[in-house]
Amino acid sequence: MHDTSGAAGRLIACPVCDVLHRETPVPVGQKARCRRCGTVLYAPRESAMTQIVMLAVTAAILMVAAIFFPFLELDAGGLNSRSSVFDAVLAFASGPLLPLSLAVAALIVVLPLVRLAAVTYALAPMVFGFAPAAHAEPAMRLAERTRPWAMAEIFIVGVAVALVKVAGLAHVTLGPAFWAFLALVLITVLNDNLMCRLTIWKTLEDRRNS
Repeated sequence: MHDTSGAAGRLIACPVCDVLHRETPVPVGQKARCRRCGTVLYAPRESAMTQIVMLAVTAAILMVAAIFFPFLELDAGGLNSRSSVFDAVLAFASGPLLPLSLAVAALIVVLPLVRLAAVTYALAPMVFGFAPAAHAEPAMRLAERTRPWAMAEIFIVGVAVALVKVAGLAHVTLGPAFWAFLALVLITVLNDNLMCRLTIWKTLEDRRNS
C-alpha cells in the first residue's frame, strides 16, 4: 500500500500486476477487484477478523492434538504398531537422517504453529477493541512469509497416498490425530480464504493511527 499526497490521493497497488488504484470505501460483503487482472483487492466481511482469530486458535489446538495423539495403528502378522507424528519425527532424530527429521518437524509442525501464533498475536487485540499489539505488523509479515513453507496439507496428502499402498500389506486403523490433522487442514484453508490481506493491513494502519 502506498500513501501519496496531492492530486493523486491515496493509492494501492495490485499484489499481482502492480497496477495502481485509487482507494475508495468498499461496503461490507462486496469486493473490489483489480481492473487489469481481476485480483481481489478488498473483500471486507462482517466479523471476519473475529472468525480468523477463532479459526487460528482452533487450528493451533488441533495441531497439538495431531502431534501427540496416535496417528496410525498397523496390524500385520500378529504384530501391532502405533505411532504419532511426534514418534515419526523422533524416529529419524539420530544419525545421518537428522536433517530430514528437522525438516519434517519444521514444515509440518513448527512453521504452521508459528504462522497461527503470529496471526493471533496481530489480530486478537483488535478483535477485543484494543489498539494493535506492539509488533503486529512484523507478526503479519512473518505469517505471510511462512505461508508457502507451512506444509501441513502436503503432509496429509502424502499420508493418504502412502495409506493406499500400505493398506494391501497390513490392517490400518486411523487414529484421532489423523482426523485432527485433516480438520486442521480444512480449517487452515477456510481461514486463508477468509483473510483479505489488504483489508487487514488497512485495518492495522487505521487502528494504529486512531
